[in-house]
Amino acid sequence: MAEISRKELILALIPSSTKPRMAGLDLSGLDMHRLDMEGANLRGTNMQTANMQETILRSTNLTGVNLTGTQMPYADLNAANLTAANLTLANLNGARLTGAQLTNATLNGANLQGAHLTGATVHGVKFDEATTWPDGKKGSQGNPTDYTE
Repeated sequence: MAEISRKELILALIPSSTKPRMAGLDLSGLDMHRLDMEGANLRGTNMQTANMQETILRSTNLTGVNLTGTQMPYADLNAANLTAANLTLANLNGARLTGAQLTNATLNGANLQGAHLTGATVHGVKFDEATTWPDGKKGSQGNPTDYTE
């Protein structure tokens, strides 16, 4: 369970002229929908099963983050660093991942239907037959590089 509440997180985000460093926190299961966390350092954070629907995560450092089962429909991850992030079973329906760094990310069973991956770096992305690509193809019917142009 999360180390901090939604209210505590909002209070941490409000006064910051620069986004706070929250690296390594346990934010699992936390309701973060529609929060603006642009530019935050969340490296190594546990966000498993969190609600991040429509959350703004532009230019956020999400390196090595556990996003297993996280709900992220329509989240804005433009230019986010998701290197080695675990997105197993994450719902990224309609998410904006333009210019995102997804090197060595795990997308097993992730739902990327309608997601925007233009300009994303997808080297070494791991996926399985349950992964749903932006066009609705499943697993090996699609290829991550097919969606980055």
